[in-house]
Amino acid sequence: MSNVLPFRPRTPVHQLARCEVVAVAGDLLTLLEQLEDVSARAAAMGRPALEVERTVQHLLDAVGAVERALDCIGEGEQAAPA
Repeated sequence: MSNVLPFRPRTPVHQLARCEVVAVAGDLLTLLEQLEDVSARAAAMGRPALEVERTVQHLLDAVGAVERALDCIGEGEQAAPA
């Protein structure tokens, strides 16, 4: 009889980090699609023109921010090869 319990091998940290990067990138892509959809719907709402223009501009700014975040993730992956 043995009191030794075998431990499962741990997943290497770089593999976990890579999975996290993929998950975050996927979430950002989903968010980007949602923002683009909301922007199109906001452009078609029957509100005063200035209100619609400002709303759509803010949403497009958000789209740009998400795109820049995706670019940063891509650049980070290229900068640190696995």
